[in-house]
Amino acid sequence: MDKVVLAFSGGLDTSVCIKLLEERYNMEVITACVDVGQPRDEIERPAMVAEKLGNYKHYTVDARREFAEDYIFPAIKANAVYEGYPLSTALARPLIAKKIVEVAEKEGASAIAHGCTGKGNDQFRFEAVIRSTTDLDVIAPIRDLNLTRTEEMEYARSCGIPLPSDKLYSIDENLWGRAIEGDILEDPMVEPPEDAFEWTKPIHETPEDPEVIEIGFRGGVPVSLNGEEMEPLELIGLANEVAGKHGIGRVDIMEDRIIGMKSREVYETPAAFLLLEAHRSLEQLTLTRSELRFADMISSTYAELVYSGLWHDPLREDLDMAVNHMQRRVTGTVRVKLHRGSMRVTGRESPYSLYSEEIVSFEDKTLDQREMTGMVKNYALQAAIYSRVCRKEN
Repeated sequence: MDKVVLAFSGGLDTSVCIKLLEERYNMEVITACVDVGQPRDEIERPAMVAEKLGNYKHYTVDARREFAEDYIFPAIKANAVYEGYPLSTALARPLIAKKIVEVAEKEGASAIAHGCTGKGNDQFRFEAVIRSTTDLDVIAPIRDLNLTRTEEMEYARSCGIPLPSDKLYSIDENLWGRAIEGDILEDPMVEPPEDAFEWTKPIHETPEDPEVIEIGFRGGVPVSLNGEEMEPLELIGLANEVAGKHGIGRVDIMEDRIIGMKSREVYETPAAFLLLEAHRSLEQLTLTRSELRFADMISSTYAELVYSGLWHDPLREDLDMAVNHMQRRVTGTVRVKLHRGSMRVTGRESPYSLYSEEIVSFEDKTLDQREMTGMVKNYALQAAIYSRVCRKEN
């Protein structure tokens, strides 16, 4: 009997997949869960469910540090924001797929399976990585059998699979953010209730007094908070706590999925909002105008690649090389004031600062103002010629 490794969360979709892979595909199932910062119960549950459903061999892979250093930090350096929000779920998927491939190769499996439907983005994100890095077959039982949620629940009852709890929302959580969708949120006119949020305080519960923090960067990567150097997981966790306490990091958007449909998505990404804002401010101090314009183009392209599941596209690697070269000088400290759902950069310094207080001062004569006359005179030359042409036509 061929082996298949199933990316397993212990929820309804993947629990149904276990039995379908056995009954419909005649395969020996091995389950695997990759830890990228989910709540502890979501890491422990898959192992318990796998044992309860049939004592299946199960792997739990701790990839949190790798996620922070090799995925979140490059996304910070590239300012990866898709349609107005920092990528979190999309950023974790290629790493999860990579770890599932590693388990499959270790086990000598002939296939990898996932519980994605045919409507979402994750089918692209998982399979793009799997097909780019291995020749193993890919099986998607929910999609391949065109199952509805009701049909899944009926099948689960027939197989004795525990049905999911009465959660209102579908939530995906990792170190970098929480994605919340489904149920009443599918109506774009319904305001997200407070019980949908866990990381961010409502404005009326945030501290009355502002809080000022300093974030240290080295080579475009955050390395310290308030002067204390921290490991990546600790720094991201504390940044989430501090920004969330002040109600920062909520997003409610109509998102364009890969297949074209629009989807109402709600996110909590407090650390991402804080660290990206500080990072951009430091770039403004240390990069040239041309570099900043190029960085904006890189950011949108980079985010599009990540969102679309194209982590292994060579263009993403090319962009990383360009970004890493520019980020060598993005080193320094940024001061940010947090208060009542807002954050504002109030100071920045860097040994690579391109700002000269002497030159910009109105009292300084280093730059001879008279030398600007010729530059200003011809600055809008084409616009002036265009205006003359238009006047002649009239």
